Amino acid sequence: MLIVDDQDCFRRAAQAIVSATAGFEAAGESASAEEAVEAAVQLRPDLVLVDVRMPGLDGFETSRRIRAVLPDAVVVLVSADPAPDPDQVEAAGAAAFVRKEALNRSMLQELWQQQGSGRLE
Repeated sequence: MLIVDDQDCFRRAAQAIVSATAGFEAAGESASAEEAVEAAVQLRPDLVLVDVRMPGLDGFETSRRIRAVLPDAVVVLVSADPAPDPDQVEAAGAAAFVRKEALNRSMLQELWQQQGSGRLE
């Protein structure tokens, strides 16, 4: 899994959740869209968590760019803000939107079961 968020505190929290979830491993972290696309190419993660609100390119554009280079990746948009319009999420190529405070081990497992086709390595 690749964790993309401009806030270090969220990246650390997401890393802890991923580490505590059986079958999941954090492949890397990125603090910007540009870093995220580069990391996606290098790491080839199956699952990518992308913050919606980041300086520069937002999470929607980041999702589009990651899916362009890694079409099989499951991208999940996350934010502390209210859910965006579902059409926006779909247009970005993201599989789902999750509020940051709802992200936990069972949520990760559920997302993967619904969207990842059981491709955990």
